[in-house]
Amino acid sequence: METVKLNIDGRDVETQEGKSVLEAALEAGIYIPYLCHHPDLSPNGACRLCIVEIEGVEGLPTSCTTPAADGMVVRTKTEKVEHMRRLAMELMLAGHPADCGSCNKYLNCELQSVKQYLGCEDLSVRRRSKLFPLNMGNPLFFHDPNKCIACGRCVRACHELRGVGVLFYKKRGKETYIGTADDQSLADSSCRFCGACAEVCPTGAIQDKEELVKGKKRKMALIPCRYTCPAEIDVPRYIRFIREKDYSAATAVVREKAPFPRVLGYVCDHPCEAVCRRGEINQPISIRELKRFAAEHDEARSWAGNSTKKPPTGKKVAVVGSGPAGLTGAYYLSNQGHAITVFEALPLAGGMMRYGIPQYRLPRDVLDGEIRDIENTGVEIKTGTRIESVDRLFAEGYDAVLVALGTHEGQKLSIPGADIDDILIGIDFLRDVNIGEKVAIGKRVVVLGGGNVAFDCARVARRLGAEQVHIACLECRDDMPAAGDEIDQGEEEGIAIHPSRTPTRILSDNGSITGVEFLDVESFSFDEDKNLEIEVRQNSQHVLEADTVIFAIGQRPEVPDGFGLDITAGRLIEVDTYTFDTSREGVFAAGDAVNGTSSLISAIASGRKGAVALDRFLEGSGNIDEKLAPQSEPEKCLGPGEGFATMNRHEVSCILPRERLESFCAVAGDMEEEAADYESKRCLQCDLRLKITPVKFWGNY
Repeated sequence: METVKLNIDGRDVETQEGKSVLEAALEAGIYIPYLCHHPDLSPNGACRLCIVEIEGVEGLPTSCTTPAADGMVVRTKTEKVEHMRRLAMELMLAGHPADCGSCNKYLNCELQSVKQYLGCEDLSVRRRSKLFPLNMGNPLFFHDPNKCIACGRCVRACHELRGVGVLFYKKRGKETYIGTADDQSLADSSCRFCGACAEVCPTGAIQDKEELVKGKKRKMALIPCRYTCPAEIDVPRYIRFIREKDYSAATAVVREKAPFPRVLGYVCDHPCEAVCRRGEINQPISIRELKRFAAEHDEARSWAGNSTKKPPTGKKVAVVGSGPAGLTGAYYLSNQGHAITVFEALPLAGGMMRYGIPQYRLPRDVLDGEIRDIENTGVEIKTGTRIESVDRLFAEGYDAVLVALGTHEGQKLSIPGADIDDILIGIDFLRDVNIGEKVAIGKRVVVLGGGNVAFDCARVARRLGAEQVHIACLECRDDMPAAGDEIDQGEEEGIAIHPSRTPTRILSDNGSITGVEFLDVESFSFDEDKNLEIEVRQNSQHVLEADTVIFAIGQRPEVPDGFGLDITAGRLIEVDTYTFDTSREGVFAAGDAVNGTSSLISAIASGRKGAVALDRFLEGSGNIDEKLAPQSEPEKCLGPGEGFATMNRHEVSCILPRERLESFCAVAGDMEEEAADYESKRCLQCDLRLKITPVKFWGNY
C-alpha cells in the first residue's frame, strides 16, 4: 500500500494510505484520547474525544473518522481541543455512576483512564441518574445500562465483527441504552454468547459475571476447557476443525499435546466439560466424544506427515514404565533425537491403560494402535523386563532415566478382618481379569471406595456373574471422585451405591466372608499431617452382606530400593516441582508415581513435563511443541444464531445394560457424523475473544 506523510504536533509521521489520523498518531506513539474507537471496529466518532485541529479544515473533526493525507498538519493539544474534549467527557460522566471504587472494573476501566488523562474530576455539568434496572438474567454476562456511555462498540462488535446482530441502540425517555429486540434475554434473541460485546465494552456496562472470572487468570476464565485440561489441548480449535469436517486436522490438534487421541476419546475423565462455558447456557459440549469421533475418522493421518524428528543426539534415555506418562515422555524424547528404550515389567505395554481399565471402556485394538504409532517414532519397548536399579541402566550407557512406574500397589484399610485370604485388592483384581486369568468372585460383592477404580471393579464383578454388587465410600454422593458417566452406567448395571459410609470391620464365619459392618459418616477431613479424621453418626452400625470384598481405596507406586530415590511420606517419588529432578542426578520422574493416582490426561501432561526437563538436562532446547494441524486464522464472523441457546447436548448412546453384562464389549456407541456436526456447532468458540485486539491505555504511550 502507498504511504502518506503528515505532521502531528510537530512530528513527521508516516502511515499507510487509508488509515485514519487517530491510527497514524497511535502507531507513532502519540496519544489521542478515545472511547468509541476500537482497532477491530469501524469508526463512528460518537464519543467526540479524539477531536483534533487540522490546518485548512474547519471545525474540530474526529481523528478516528478522518483519513490521513499527505501534507496534513495536525494539532492534538490546543486549548480549544482540550476544552471541547473535557466537555464531551463531562457529558458522558454526568450520566455515569460516580463511585469508581465500588466497581469491579476499577483500575482496569478505559473510561476511568481517559477521565484521569483529561483531568475531569469535578464536573461543570449537572449529574443525572439513569435508574435502569440491572440485568443479571443472562447466563454468562452482567449488564448494567447505567454504566453505558453509548459508544456503540458492543453494537458494532455484534453486527460487524461477529455478524450475529442482536444488540441495538434503544431509547427510554431521553436516555439511550443498548439492548436486544423487545428487550428479550440474550438466549431468546439468538445470541451466540461469543463475548465480543463484553470484550470491547470500555466501561463494564457489559461484562462477564464475576463468579465466572473472579480470581482466575484471563485465559483460564475465558477458555476454561483448554486451560483446565492438564495437557492444555486446544479444544475450541479441534472442535472448529470437526465443524469444517476436517477430522484429520482435528486429530492433529489433539496430537500436538498428547500422543493418545483415540484412547483419550474413550477414557479421558474430561475435566474440560465440567467448566465448559456452554454449560452455563444449557449443557456442556460433548468434548470427549467429539475427540473420539475425530480420532476414529482420521483417515488421512495428516499429523504423521507434519511431525518432525530432530537429528540423533547420540544420547540414550531409559524410560521405566510403559503407562501413559512413560510412553508420552518416550514419544517426545524420541522426537528430540534421543535414543529411547522403555522397560516394562509386565508382558505388554500400556500400564494402567491396559491392566487397569477394563476392555468395555477401552478396546485393546485402540490402545495397541496408538502404542504402535509411538514405536514407529523409533521408541524401543522391552516388555517383561523389571528394572531394580538405575545404576544398572547408567552402567549400560544410558545418559538419563525417566521413572514412570505408575501406582500398581493397591492398599487395604487397617480394620479387623482385612487380612482374610479371600479379600481382593482392586488393582490386582482388574489386572488379573485384563490378562485373562480366571478370578473367583462371589454372588454378593462389596467394593470399598468411590473412585473410577472402584466402579471398574464393581462393573467387572457384574460381568463375571456377581448378582449383587454394592459400592460404599466415605464421600457423599455429590463428592464421589468417580466420573459421572461411570456412576450413571454403574447404576444402570444394577450396582447399589452407599455414600457417606466408613467400614469398621469385615465379618466372617470359619474364614469365609459374610459381610462388612459400616458406620454412617457425618463428615471427614484431613489434618495438617494428612491423617484422615472421620466424624460418624452414633449408633449407626449396619451390615452389608457379602461373600467377596474388594478394596479400591487407592494405590501407590512400588519403587525398588535399588533406585536410591528419596520418597515422600505418602510413598511417592520426591521431585522438584519445576525441574522434575529426583534426588539423583540424571534421574527424573513423572506420572502417578510422583503425583499419586490421577487421571489419564494428568499422567500424559506429567509425561510431557518430564520429557521437557530431561531434554534440557541432555542440553536440548526443552521445546517439544509440535505444529501438526494446519495453521490458519479462524473465521471471526459467526453469523446469526437462531435457536442457538436451545441446542441440547447430544448424548452418545450406550448398549442396553443387560447386553453389557453378557460380555466385555464396548459400552459406548459410536457418534454419527450428523451428531458430531450438530454437537460441534453448539460450541461458543470462546477462543475467538482472545483474538480481539486489546486496547492500550494512555499510560502505554
